Amino acid sequence: MNSKKIAEYRKLLEVTKTATLKELKTIYRNSMKDSHPDTIADADERHAAEEKSKAVIEAYHFLVSIAPETQEKVKDEYVKTTTTSGIMDFYFENGVLYINFLDGNTFEYFGVPKVTYIKLVNAESPARFARRHIYNEFLYRSASKLVAAE
Repeated sequence: MNSKKIAEYRKLLEVTKTATLKELKTIYRNSMKDSHPDTIADADERHAAEEKSKAVIEAYHFLVSIAPETQEKVKDEYVKTTTTSGIMDFYFENGVLYINFLDGNTFEYFGVPKVTYIKLVNAESPARFARRHIYNEFLYRSASKLVAAE
């Protein structure tokens, strides 16, 4: 997941970076009403609607997980984890940095350049490097407990 994919999700749902959970929910529901596969009789059109629905659902769930309100819900736990817990493991895949912490939490960081990941790998203290250059610099979400909209 990279910044380009996030932009595609926002474009698909026609929302901005500052969309609230309430706005996302309304847009999601309206999108699903307009193109729900069960409302279409033609098999080819229904298949296309199913694909679009899957994309809309994926985009909605992802955007909810990075929405400001969701970030606020996990902020206390995030700060506690990043300041007190050590890094157990980390890896970089498809433009996303995954960090597993000793307290059992896992966070995904989006938009991390590969060069930053390489510096993390080569750092004398990966935890110190991450505190200085990753934790407060990149968009993140909890991968261990993806928070759903209420």
